[in-house]
Amino acid sequence: MIRPVSSYIILFFFLFVGYNAYSQNDSLIFSNQYKLVKPNSNRIPNYSGDRQTQTARLKTDKPIRVQVLNQNNDPMGNVRVIFQTISVPQGDKHFKITDTLIFTDTLGIAQTFLILGTEEGEYEISAQLKDYPKSNFLIYKVLARKTNWVFILIAGLIGGLGLFLLGMTMMSDGLQNAAGDKMRSVLSQITNNRFFAVGIGTFVTMIVQSSSATTVMLVSFVHSKLMKFRQTIGVILGAGIGTTITVQLIAFKITDYSLLFIGLGFMLNFLFSSTKIKSVGKSILGFGILFYGMQIMSESMYPLRSFTPFIDSIIKLENPLVGILAGTIFTALIQSSAAFIGIMIILATQGLLSLEASIPLMFGANIGTAITAILASIKTDKEAKQVALAHSLIKIIGVLLFLFWIPQFADLVRAISPKGAWLDGDFNSLGATVPRQIANAHTIFNIVLTCLILPFTNLFGRFIERILPVKFVEEIVLKTIYLDYGMVKNSSLALSLAKKETIRMGRLVQNMTGDIIIPYLVKKTEVFEDIKKMEEEVNFLRDQINDYILKITRENLNEERVKESFQLLYTVKEFEQIADLVSTNMINRAISWCSMNYEFSPEGKSEIVDYHTRTQKQISRALAVFESVNLEKAKAMKDKYKQYRNLEIELEKQHFERLRDEVTNTISSSKTHVELMTFLRAINGHATNIARILLKWSGEK
Repeated sequence: MIRPVSSYIILFFFLFVGYNAYSQNDSLIFSNQYKLVKPNSNRIPNYSGDRQTQTARLKTDKPIRVQVLNQNNDPMGNVRVIFQTISVPQGDKHFKITDTLIFTDTLGIAQTFLILGTEEGEYEISAQLKDYPKSNFLIYKVLARKTNWVFILIAGLIGGLGLFLLGMTMMSDGLQNAAGDKMRSVLSQITNNRFFAVGIGTFVTMIVQSSSATTVMLVSFVHSKLMKFRQTIGVILGAGIGTTITVQLIAFKITDYSLLFIGLGFMLNFLFSSTKIKSVGKSILGFGILFYGMQIMSESMYPLRSFTPFIDSIIKLENPLVGILAGTIFTALIQSSAAFIGIMIILATQGLLSLEASIPLMFGANIGTAITAILASIKTDKEAKQVALAHSLIKIIGVLLFLFWIPQFADLVRAISPKGAWLDGDFNSLGATVPRQIANAHTIFNIVLTCLILPFTNLFGRFIERILPVKFVEEIVLKTIYLDYGMVKNSSLALSLAKKETIRMGRLVQNMTGDIIIPYLVKKTEVFEDIKKMEEEVNFLRDQINDYILKITRENLNEERVKESFQLLYTVKEFEQIADLVSTNMINRAISWCSMNYEFSPEGKSEIVDYHTRTQKQISRALAVFESVNLEKAKAMKDKYKQYRNLEIELEKQHFERLRDEVTNTISSSKTHVELMTFLRAINGHATNIARILLKWSGEK
């Protein structure tokens, strides 16, 4: 009976072992149906943690996540997943996986963090089932950026922006020189033909590369009575169109050829003697530098693709009000809408800016460009201020018209812009299409705005004049007497005419210096208005004479004529500085003095009158030396200045002796007395400089 029982026991044992083996084999087969996937989340971008970027030496912001699913795509919990290093950048020995063996949770997810090594580059790891090695595995990549990437980013942005703006300035200067000085004369001769005005505004802005610069010129011309306010409206509209041409050039991705332009521009600028060829070369050189700066900025911005705080802030710009405010502020800071939109295009080439976020920024840039004209109009008359106000209101009206149609406007821009392969959320797709769309949106905005405003320029002009009315009073018309632009080719005669106008300017400065002493002596303020009018005329003559002389110097002059030109410019500068001293420093002190009940002591008043008289004589000597080019008088004038300087020191000593003796009027008037003598001494110095420069350039010691 024992043998059969033993046989049953042995049979049962083998059956149990066989069944267990079969079960394990079935589990192994079943495990082959497990699969590893990179999980996604609608709430968390890049939920799997693959292809994230982090600074070298730091722990990854997001964990590396893997999900285990069965053949029915149900999550499998309590499954062991092993993470292993595949590759690291060459030379790195500090890369670490925080946890290499992880059990999946109830959602079938296992996660771990990475601590990047010291080297920048790509780190690769794998995720695989520990117990079922025959199942599939996944590869994860993490990019490490340099530890000093923020410094490199800032340096690249500052340097690239500097080159960008330098290139824009050089291109503008070269184009202006190549076009000649006709722009200013064309602007000043604009008729009431609104279409012609738009064309002129477009042309001039293409040359100067800035609608702000065009508007500032308009403010200046209206202030100088060379134009009427209503003539400027069409030019302002044209300036908006002109600046879009610059943006269109920037939007074409020709940064790869920037060094070629730089080389070509350099050769034209430095290897040819022709002024026009050199000017063209300078503009091409500036064009190349502009795009090279763009390339530097674009490359330095690349790490921002993976910098979450920056991406989040860019997303907020899709809020129209935030975008408009940001665009206005940044454009006002750099004072160029074309430059700011160029920076937007650079961001777009990296895929960091969508069209919906770009449009409010572009609106803000158009408003911000008007701020430059507002600043330029601060010290001008009301008619010139009307130009700045019109520029601002035109841009604001345009923004309000488009503001509530941004989605439809974006669709229109996409419809007329070049199409590209589009992958949702792909940086490269954005970078290939959005730059051209930004440029086209800017162009459409300004053209449509021009078409809407142009038929109503007269009505719009009356509206501005009602908001900011001008009280028409009888004014002295500012004009030159001697300058004749038809004589520019004849440099000798032209310089003689400029000299006569400069002497006329000097006489005005002498009158200002003579009148300013009156409120100090008798406390009458009526003279302030006359001084201000003379100062306006002096500034007008300064600008006209400088422009005239610069036009002369663009001709082929010999060395003697060049010296004479610079002597004239230097003399104009000295007279203008005397006028500034009188119209600002001395008037401000005189206003304060007249408001107080103080008086100079009899001795102090006598000293002031005496020194003021000597100052007037020194200005007269400067005019005589300048007019006759008399070197002996110039030497004598320098000697006189030394005497006056010693006299001023002696008078100051006497003043302090009266202070020591506690003379009442001297104590109360001391500050004004000392400042007034200092101002007169400075005027003496500027007048004497006219003689000094004559002696210096004549070779006299």
